[in-house]
Amino acid sequence: MSGMSLTYMDFLVSGVLATIMFGVGLSINLNDLRNILHSPKPFWLGLFAQMILLPVIAFAVIYFTNMPPALKVGFIILAACPGGTTSGFVTVLYRGNVALSVTLTTINSILTLFTIPLLVNLALTVFLGRHSPFRLPFLETFLQILFVTLLPAAAGVFIRYRYDRLADRIQKPVKTAMIILFAGVYSLIAFADESKGGSGIRLDEAIEIFPYALLINLLGFVAGLVTGIIGKTGLRSSFTMGIEVALQNTTLALLVAGTILQSNEMVKPALVYALFSFWTALLYGIVVKKYNKAKLFGEFR
Repeated sequence: MSGMSLTYMDFLVSGVLATIMFGVGLSINLNDLRNILHSPKPFWLGLFAQMILLPVIAFAVIYFTNMPPALKVGFIILAACPGGTTSGFVTVLYRGNVALSVTLTTINSILTLFTIPLLVNLALTVFLGRHSPFRLPFLETFLQILFVTLLPAAAGVFIRYRYDRLADRIQKPVKTAMIILFAGVYSLIAFADESKGGSGIRLDEAIEIFPYALLINLLGFVAGLVTGIIGKTGLRSSFTMGIEVALQNTTLALLVAGTILQSNEMVKPALVYALFSFWTALLYGIVVKKYNKAKLFGEFR
C-alpha cells in the first residue's frame, strides 16, 4: 500500500463528508419521498442509470487505456460513489425534480454500503491482479461509510422531521460550512505534500486524467437523460437523472481511495473530476433549458 498512513487529512475528509451528509439529511422532506413512492418509475430508472450504467461506462472508457492500473481503479471508485450534494444543488438551481434527486441520494447512501466494496474489489482484481496488496475489507468499509454518511444523513432527516424550525435555522449555516469545508479539503489534498496526506498530483498527471474524466462525465449526462427520455419520465425528471449520473460524490471517493485504501494514486481521478464537473453540469443545464425553451432558472415547460 501507499505510505499514506492515517493522518489529519483522513480525519478531515471523514468530517467533511459527515457534515455534507448531515446537510443532505436536513434538506430531505418525508412528504417528497412519499410522492416519489406514488410515481416510482423515474426513481427506478435513475437508480439503474447510477448503479449499473455509470460503472459500465467507466469500465468501458478506461479498460483499454494505457493509464497506470491504480488510476484505473480510482476511476471505478469514483463511479461507485454516485450522487452527492453538488447534484442536489444543480437540480435546485435549474428547477429539476428535487424530490427525485434527494430520494436517489438517500437510497444511494444505503446501497453504497454494499456496492462500493463489490465494485472496487472487482476493479482491484481486474486492474491490479489477485495478488494486489490492496483490498477493500467489506466490514471495515461498511462501518466507515455507515458512520460518516448514513448516520449523519439520518440525523439531519430526524431534525427536519421533529424540529422543522430548528432545521430551517441551521440549514443555511450548514450549507455555508459545507462549501467552505468542501473547497478547503480539496485544496489541501491537491496541494499538500504526500507526507502530510496530500495526493502529490502533478500537472502532467492531471492532464493525462482529464480527457477520460471529461468523457465519463459527458457520457453520464447523456446516459441519464436518454434513460429518462426512453422511459418517458418527462424532461424535468430526465434532466435530473442526467445530473445524478454525471455528478459523483467525490468526497466519498476520497474517503475510499485515500483513507480506507490509503492510495495517493487512486485519489487523483476524484480530484480532477471535482475541478470541472460542476461547470459542465451548469453548461448541461443551459443546453437542456434552451432546448426546452424555458427560462434558465425557471420551471420546465
